[in-house]
Amino acid sequence: MNHADPPPPQVDFAVVGGGILGLAVAREVLLRNPGASLAVLEAEDRLAAHQTSHSSGVIHAGVYYEPGSLRAKLCVEGSAELTAYCDERGIPWRRNGKLIVATSEVELERLDRLEERGRANGVPGLERVPEERITEFEPNAAGISALHSPNTGVVDFARVAHSFASDIEKSGGTIHTGAPVTGITRENEATLLLCTSRKVKGGSVIVCAGLQSDRLARLAGGSAEPRIVPIRGGYLRVKAGREDLVRGNLYPVPDPDLPFLGAHLTRGFDGSLMIGPTAMMVAARDAYRLTRIRPKDLWETATWPGTLRLIAGHLGATVDEIRHSFSPKALVREARSLLPALRPEDVEPGPSGIRAQALSRDGRLVEDFLIEKNEGSIHVRNAPSPAATSSMALARLIADAL
Repeated sequence: MNHADPPPPQVDFAVVGGGILGLAVAREVLLRNPGASLAVLEAEDRLAAHQTSHSSGVIHAGVYYEPGSLRAKLCVEGSAELTAYCDERGIPWRRNGKLIVATSEVELERLDRLEERGRANGVPGLERVPEERITEFEPNAAGISALHSPNTGVVDFARVAHSFASDIEKSGGTIHTGAPVTGITRENEATLLLCTSRKVKGGSVIVCAGLQSDRLARLAGGSAEPRIVPIRGGYLRVKAGREDLVRGNLYPVPDPDLPFLGAHLTRGFDGSLMIGPTAMMVAARDAYRLTRIRPKDLWETATWPGTLRLIAGHLGATVDEIRHSFSPKALVREARSLLPALRPEDVEPGPSGIRAQALSRDGRLVEDFLIEKNEGSIHVRNAPSPAATSSMALARLIADAL
C-alpha cells in the first residue's frame, strides 16, 4: 500500500503517531482484535521520523529506573520481548553490554545505589567489577569500580518500527503518512479527528504523538500539564580507525540530583562510536540544527512556568550542557574521565535527536511513562527512554487501557 494514500473516513481504531511506540500499539491492537479496521496517522512523510530514528539504538536492560515504576517493569519485560521479536523476524541486533564506571569516591556510593536498584528491578547478569578488572570489559576505560550489565544491546530501532508497520498491514491495518491531526472532538460516541482536509471517525483513538503529545491531549480536553519541552541531544562521532577505543557501552555514574545521565560512549549497531548526548533545551521541537527556531515552540517553552524553575534548580548543569553543545572539546574533556585515551582530534560532528520531555508546572521532569485517558481517546503524555526498548510491553499496557 502507498502510505501517502488518504485515510479512510471511519475506522474501529485510529492510532496517531507513526513512531516505534505508535506502531507497536497498532500492532498489539490488531493482534487482539482480528478483523477490526485500524488506521495509523503520521504527520511526517515517513515513519519513524523523529525519536525512533534519532536515538542511540541502545536496548536498555533496566538498571537506572526507580523500582516499581513503569519504566523499570516494562524495560526488563520489553527488552526480552524485543530481542525475541528481532530473532524471530531476522532483524539483526547485538548484545554488547554496558559498563557503568565510578571515577571518584563520591561516585562509589551512587554506584552502590545503582546496583541495588538494578537488582531490585530484576536486571539479569549484573556484576560488580573491581578496579583491577575494569579493563577486562573495556581495555581503555579508567575508574575505581564499575557495574557491568551484559544484557544491554544495540539495534536499529527504525528497522524494528518498519517491521511493526509490515505486521500492521498484513493484519489488515492501513498506514497514512503526511496526515497531521489538527483537531480532536467527540461526535455521537465516537472520536472525530481532523486530519488535513479530511475527517476520520474512530471508535477508539490512541495518541502516541511524541513531540506533539501535549498539544493533541489538550485538543481532546486533557490536562494542561505536563508540557512537552524539546531537549536536543547532540553527539560527537569518533573518527574511523578509533572506534575500537570502546567495545560496547561505556557510561558514567549519574548524579541523582541532575535530570540526565551525562556524556557516555555508545558503540552503535553499525560499529560507529558516539559520544553524548548533550541535553540542551532548544527553540523548536525539530531543532536538529541548533539554529532552528519556531516561534510557537519557543513561546510555549519560554512561557511555561516549569521551564524557569527547571533552569533555576539546575543552573550549573544548564551552563555545562550549553558549553558541551557548542564546544566539542568540552564534551571530549568530560568523556576523557572514563576514557583517557580519547583525544580532541579523534572526533567529528555526529547526529542529533530531540527528546520529547514532559515537564510539570513546578519544574520537575516527569520521569515515568505517563498515560492519560480522556473520553474516547488515550494519550501517551510522556514516553522517555527506554520507550523504544519497552515498546512492545508498553503497547500491551496501552491496549489493556482500551
